[in-house]
Amino acid sequence: MRFQFLAIASSMAIAVVSVPKATAQIPLLPQLLQAPSSVSNDSNDRVVSGWIYLDGRRLFQIAASRANFPERSEDIQKKLEKIAQNYFQSTAKTAVKVEVRKVNDLPVIYINDQYLMTITSEDAGLREVDIWTSANQVKESLQEDLQQGKQERQTQFLIDQGKIAAGIALAMIVMSWGIYSWEQRSKKDLLYPIASQPPISPRNSPISPAVAAAQPIATQLNQQQKQHLQEVKRRLFQLSQAGIWGGGSFFILGLFPYTRGFQVGIITAAQFPLRLGVVLLGTYVAIRLTYALIERFTSTLISSGAFLTPESSERLQLRVSTFSGVTKSIATGIWVGVGFLLALVSLGIDIVPLLAGASLVGVALSLASQNLIKDAINGFLIILEDQYALGDVISVGDVGGLVENLNLRMTQVRDSEGRLITIPNGEIKVVANLSSRWSRADLTVPIAYQADTEKALKLIETVADKMNQEMQWQRQILEPPQVLGIDQFGDRGLIIRVWFKTQPLKQWDVAREFRRRLKIALDEAGISISVPQQAIWVNDDHLLNFQSNGNGKAH
Repeated sequence: MRFQFLAIASSMAIAVVSVPKATAQIPLLPQLLQAPSSVSNDSNDRVVSGWIYLDGRRLFQIAASRANFPERSEDIQKKLEKIAQNYFQSTAKTAVKVEVRKVNDLPVIYINDQYLMTITSEDAGLREVDIWTSANQVKESLQEDLQQGKQERQTQFLIDQGKIAAGIALAMIVMSWGIYSWEQRSKKDLLYPIASQPPISPRNSPISPAVAAAQPIATQLNQQQKQHLQEVKRRLFQLSQAGIWGGGSFFILGLFPYTRGFQVGIITAAQFPLRLGVVLLGTYVAIRLTYALIERFTSTLISSGAFLTPESSERLQLRVSTFSGVTKSIATGIWVGVGFLLALVSLGIDIVPLLAGASLVGVALSLASQNLIKDAINGFLIILEDQYALGDVISVGDVGGLVENLNLRMTQVRDSEGRLITIPNGEIKVVANLSSRWSRADLTVPIAYQADTEKALKLIETVADKMNQEMQWQRQILEPPQVLGIDQFGDRGLIIRVWFKTQPLKQWDVAREFRRRLKIALDEAGISISVPQQAIWVNDDHLLNFQSNGNGKAH
């Protein structure tokens, strides 16, 4: 494990390490594109500064007004490149000749009797020295770097640098292969985990029945935690491979004077995308790690048996799903906000005024969005008080169904017709939970008035008890069924009420099976299920005489 983390750390170090001056000099990101210095309020007269490069190496800084700087910088850069090429291509072994001459009381720099530039007061102001001292500093820098540039173009130097490049390429291949092997080994460990001991049955285990009942929930949370950690590892593997090949190639470019200039172009082009990419990847990894920590904390709490009773173990799964989902959504919002601010900082935007303005906007939005605040507060109370959770069946006013989504703002339920109904939490005043901790199947059995009442009651009780004794239904029925007796005299006959106390959401399955069995038993016993009946009494004598004498015959 220690080697694996060292490999990842080394791969990341390749991308950011700076090459010694004898071989190459990689400009650092903050120094490459420095923010212009301002000495005037007028945008065109503002003095800006920048670097002059040779073979991708920074030599010295120059300054000019914002309007004149691009032209002056390009002119000096082209002249330096032309003079340097002439010097590098010359076969003479004489040292380069850099002079500072006085022209119109200003220091002018010549290289091998070729004019390069005039040192201005703005240039000197960058170094906080006088113009002649600044000119001598530029002269020394040019003298040293031009000689070094010619030395780097010698055959022996290029051969030595080629050996270093070959060694770096070999190290890249070895490290990349090591990272790839580790990744494949991690995948195999995930697909084929080491066989563990068979689970201990709750009857023989020393742990409490509540903790034993909660073990499947803890196992599910542990699996989700492993998935999140595996996703983080996969992204780190990808980042490591990108760091090895990208950083190694970038390092090799800096070894040779002919390719070192590409470093500046790569950094200039990839500066902002690279910063944003690091922020996005960091935010994504932070979110995944937060998910893993949430599930780790929840599974530890469940496994310890804290706040757990045998009666609450069945309810625990729904609460865990709800708390986990809501906590993850809150954590995601926080990390996305932090990532957005870090992205602005990486782009060089001052976020202090933005935060001050955002606070004022937040106050205004809070006043204008009182309903959203009301929804969030009510949603928090719903979750805290466990009024209902994901997977519960609830009824709110005229709508109801299975809770599919629950957050601080809204609740979404799916009704029996498959419609997804969204209810703002602030609108929920009274809610009926049909599956909190246990449920009840409330059945009414209509029996004809002519049937033997005692026989019917005994038969119903027998069918219910027999169903309760079967293993399949014994898990779903929590208590012995209750035959309450004759509940009322109805137009369909005698109404007998039966109660089944069941596991949450199992009342409908139990009721359907009981009705099926009871219908078969009543048919075998010859007891009929009554249908709506109505008796009509006619007391009108005129109507009776008309019906009996209409055709001279009585009907």
